[in-house]
Amino acid sequence: MAFKNGARFQAKPSNHRVRRASILAEKEGPFAPALTPLFAGIAVAFNDDSSAVVAVAIHDSTYLTDFSVETIQIKDAVDKGEDPIADYVVDQLEKYEHTNIAKFIGAGLSTELLKKSPKLCSRLWLDLDIVPVSIIPELESYETSSKDRSFWHSKCVDEQADSMARKCIMHFGPSLAPLLQVGYRGIVEIDSGGRAHILGLDDFKRSCDAPTWDAMMHFVTNLKKMGTKIAFFSSTPQGGGVALMRHALVRLADLLDVSLTWYVPKPKPGVFRITKTIHNILQGVAEPGACISAQEKQVLVDWIADNAKRYWLSPGGPLRPVEEGGADVIMIDDPQMPGLIPLIKDLTPNRPVLYRSHIQIRGDLAVQEGTPQADVWQFLWQNIKLADMFISHPIPSFVPSNVPAPSVAYLPATTDWLDGLNKDMNEWDQGYYGHIYNEQCHAIRMTQLKWPLKKYFIQVARFDPAKGIPDLIQSYAEFRRLLTKHDPSLEAPQLVICGNGSIDDPDGTIVLDQTMHTLETQFPHLLSSISVMRLAPNDQLLNTLLSASHTVLQLSTREGFEVKVSEAIHKGKPVIATNCGGIPLQVQHGKNGFLVEAGDWHAVAKHLLTLWTDEALYEEMCAFAKVSVSDEVGTVGNALSWFYLADKWANGKGIVPEGRWVNDLAREEAGIPYKDGENRLPRDFGRA
Repeated sequence: MAFKNGARFQAKPSNHRVRRASILAEKEGPFAPALTPLFAGIAVAFNDDSSAVVAVAIHDSTYLTDFSVETIQIKDAVDKGEDPIADYVVDQLEKYEHTNIAKFIGAGLSTELLKKSPKLCSRLWLDLDIVPVSIIPELESYETSSKDRSFWHSKCVDEQADSMARKCIMHFGPSLAPLLQVGYRGIVEIDSGGRAHILGLDDFKRSCDAPTWDAMMHFVTNLKKMGTKIAFFSSTPQGGGVALMRHALVRLADLLDVSLTWYVPKPKPGVFRITKTIHNILQGVAEPGACISAQEKQVLVDWIADNAKRYWLSPGGPLRPVEEGGADVIMIDDPQMPGLIPLIKDLTPNRPVLYRSHIQIRGDLAVQEGTPQADVWQFLWQNIKLADMFISHPIPSFVPSNVPAPSVAYLPATTDWLDGLNKDMNEWDQGYYGHIYNEQCHAIRMTQLKWPLKKYFIQVARFDPAKGIPDLIQSYAEFRRLLTKHDPSLEAPQLVICGNGSIDDPDGTIVLDQTMHTLETQFPHLLSSISVMRLAPNDQLLNTLLSASHTVLQLSTREGFEVKVSEAIHKGKPVIATNCGGIPLQVQHGKNGFLVEAGDWHAVAKHLLTLWTDEALYEEMCAFAKVSVSDEVGTVGNALSWFYLADKWANGKGIVPEGRWVNDLAREEAGIPYKDGENRLPRDFGRA
């Protein structure tokens, strides 16, 4: 073996760069220094039961730049519950980052190493924000014959590490985000086609309370025993809250060996303009006179039918009868996909199909003849009414009155506490993403952040007509006026207005242009204090911006659930939000935030002033916020509900929910009902 006596990392940055980075960080904060993005490859050769040779190769996006080889002791580690390989690798990579002013993006390792070092992947992800990519060498290249496989094993451990780094890089796109994979039949292959093992079951178990986990496992046991197949269908694999929920749910289901697959249709030009208009009409935020023509409705019908016929109803597809390998239970997401329901019911009338409505529906207008809402709703309802359940956000007014009450169940939107949007990140990694934000600002001459020298308020949301961005700007302007009146010597925070774009959100550019026009014409004196950015998808960047903020706002005029509110509260940030949709279910007024009526920017400004000037109250709210979020809005709580529904419908019993919360039904069925004192969303909200 090469390097029998080991080899240490040798690369070091210039003294000039180290000095400049240190000065920048000290003077301007952690967002100022630029970190060099790198990739790592990890390989291990086991000498015997007591020691292992660990090689780490360092790559930029093109070449090998450094490597190390070292022997470590592993005797009796597994029996003691220890993972010395993970300890060593994490320690070495963290030291390398700080020494070389760098940030590791991904790390490649062989699948064999997953068994030898079970904690390595999740520690890379949670401790260092590195995406671990597990690779089967003989399946990633031309090494497919037994001769080629022996060639791989004949490589020295340092060569193997270099190979792992090179193969890892191939899983990342130009923006250094993992490539989104959509495979055969439109299957969403989450986490780089299952190669990025970012979390383990123990990580998910720690993210919730014991009753939630135990109740979920009750249904996991049933589903695995019955061999139940679950299929979800939604419109896009990335960009919105539905996609985020499905990524997390599939990730957990895979770890639990529950057969759950998620499908999306092939995108078609023009379709998402139609579906976004439908969304806006149902919410009541569309432009006056907006409607969906008969031709546009037919485009949607044909789009869904074409995808179903080509990919899902063909032999081997998920919509074939169960005896032909199709799914046992089918979940349909949102108004883009109901056209599937009659196709499924025509083929298999008794197979359960559950419809999940994720948006606010103006239930009052949806049944009022002559309104655009009634026209759109009737178009959708002719298909949705064939489903076995109507699952809505837990706001009764979102359910039109022609939906039969016995079929209605309530389920909140959820988020994942361990994904890139929500996991805890250290200051070094936050600095990397904060610098990316400021770089993007600089490229278009937008106001940059000066955190922590200047704190900031933030609203993270799509640039959407319903997100209340004009009210947000008015609120900030009024806050600045009140602050000057209160104490002219106090420095004002900045305001950040940002959000991701999505392929099914064509309104984003329009609303962004309107926002900038408002600022430039009505509030030019605030341009240097407000940063407005429509960002490419980057979960950790949004995580950083929320985590470093002082106060979070969500001033929607119409809203579904908006789980971004719970994400902010979970980080210990007070939230000022409107009394719209599911937001009041999440904000406890005066405890972890403040609720205002939509459009009341005077009230928002007063609350901002209070939180900015009353430090004791601010700290009290931050502390309460961290412990006030329910498991119902996390991935395990979400999985509990879906696994319960799948189990009940797959075994032929079904349920008649009668307007109850799915979480309550699931906990009761598992024999673990809610007890007094458990964090739980209000159950009586919006009821007469």
